[in-house]
Amino acid sequence: MNSLNTAEGRIMSTEYGPQVVREAYESRAIEYTKALGTIETMSPVDLAAIERWSRGIGGRIVDAGCGPGHWTAHLRNLGADIEGIDMVPAFIEGARRCFPGTTFRLGKLDALPVQAASLAGILAWYSVIHVSPELLPATIQEFVRCLEPGGSLLLGFFEGPQVESFDHAITTAYFWPVNELSRFLVGAGFEVIDVQMRTDPGVRPHAVIAAQLAD
Repeated sequence: MNSLNTAEGRIMSTEYGPQVVREAYESRAIEYTKALGTIETMSPVDLAAIERWSRGIGGRIVDAGCGPGHWTAHLRNLGADIEGIDMVPAFIEGARRCFPGTTFRLGKLDALPVQAASLAGILAWYSVIHVSPELLPATIQEFVRCLEPGGSLLLGFFEGPQVESFDHAITTAYFWPVNELSRFLVGAGFEVIDVQMRTDPGVRPHAVIAAQLAD
């Protein structure tokens, strides 16, 4: 188990907000990238799901909250028209160094630096896990703003029996029940296309929702 998941390496946060999240990841970006910043460290199940999703996108994609940029670069190498956006400067700087042929920009989940209705797809792979339930509507509405009619969202997150916070290795994160997050997306104008869930030994339950914005 890497140090990001040890009790000694855990950052306990009693406050929440984008600045707290940004500063927490900025302070540990090098460590995080070494531990989780390559495709080789990713689950084969996740790899298959993201590749399958990207092949169905016929236009521009944003990897929203791209972190070290490995997913962005991987999908670009597979032919996707994609760029990575993250609010952590150290992640963007590192991604540009590691993947010079891929575009990365600074930006926030609730204020993506793209024009309205300009995206065919948004990959939000564990990037909304630190967004509190009170702030999540603004993030989802920003995804709605950026996607073209019929655009696709792939959302990866930690699944739980109820919406509640937990002490993630970097800073406070949230569990979401699949049904509740699905209803939330439907209320924002999405149709839920597919749901996948898995629980690997020794780690938190995972879930993936593929959703399509109404035409």
